[in-house]
Amino acid sequence: MPFVRQTWTALLILVGIASCERYPHFSPDELGTTFTPTDSTNLAEIPTYTYEIVNAYPHDASSFTQGLVYHNGFLYEGTGQSPYFSPGNSRNGLSTLRKVALESGEVLQSIQLHRQHFGEGIAIHKNEIVQLTWLSQIGFVYDLETFQLKREFVYTTEGWGITHDGSRFVMSDGTSSLYFRDSQSLNQAARSEVRDNNGTVWRLNELEYVKGEIYANVWQTDRIARINALTGRVVGWIDLTGLLSEEDQVNDPDAVLNGIAYDAETDRLFVTGKRWPKLFEIRLKLAE
Repeated sequence: MPFVRQTWTALLILVGIASCERYPHFSPDELGTTFTPTDSTNLAEIPTYTYEIVNAYPHDASSFTQGLVYHNGFLYEGTGQSPYFSPGNSRNGLSTLRKVALESGEVLQSIQLHRQHFGEGIAIHKNEIVQLTWLSQIGFVYDLETFQLKREFVYTTEGWGITHDGSRFVMSDGTSSLYFRDSQSLNQAARSEVRDNNGTVWRLNELEYVKGEIYANVWQTDRIARINALTGRVVGWIDLTGLLSEEDQVNDPDAVLNGIAYDAETDRLFVTGKRWPKLFEIRLKLAE
C-alpha cells in the first residue's frame, strides 16, 4: 500500500528531526513486523537479581521440561524428547503434555505426542492450551480440561518457548527474536529483537509473562532475562546459579535450567529444569 508507506515515511522523517535516537532505522518492508522502539534502558545499568527459596516441591526427574504454566492451582508442563532425536532410544511417548499437582509433583493427567514430534513450550489462553514442537513446525491447540486436540497451526521457524501476554501469544525460537501471534488464529503479527546493553540476546528459550515483562530462560545458562514486552529491551537479569544443589544434580549436560511459571493471584514465581528432581518457588532480590 504505497500511500500508507509514504505517510509513515513522512512521519518518521519528522520524528527523526525531533529526536534522531528515538527509533531505530528500518526499511518500509519491515514496518509492522520487526519495528520495536527503544527505551531508556539502552544507557541505564541493567540490574541483576538473585533469589531466596520460598518452597521446594517434588518434580518428576524424568521430565525433560520444555514448558511450564501455573493455572487455577495446578501446574501444566510440556516435556520434550523423541526417539527420532535420541539415537538408540526406541521408547515411545517421550514428549508429553501434563497436568501436575504442585505440592506432590504427581502427574494427574497426561497425553503423549506422536513419536515424530519433539515437544516444546506451552501456554494457556482462556480454555485452550497451546504446545509447540521443536523442528516439526507444527503447533497443537488442546482443550484445557480434556487435552483433546482441537486444531493445529504452522510456523516457519523452530519452536522453543511460548507464553501469552494478555492480548497475544509470544513465541521464541532459540534466537534473539520474539514472535507475536494472534490469540485466535496464531498467525504471526509482529517480531522484535531482544537486546541488552551489550547487543542482541540469543538462545531465548522457555517464556513466561510476568507483570508486563517477559521472563525468558537463556538456554544452557543459569540466567533468566526480564524483557520489557513493549520494547524488547532487557530490563533485568535473574541469576539462579546454585539453585539446584550438587547432590540433586544429574550427570547430564542437557539437564539445564528451563521452566518458569507465575501465579498472578498470589504473586508466586516457580522455576525448574530439565530432569530436575525439584521445582522451586523463589522470591527475587537485588544482587548486592
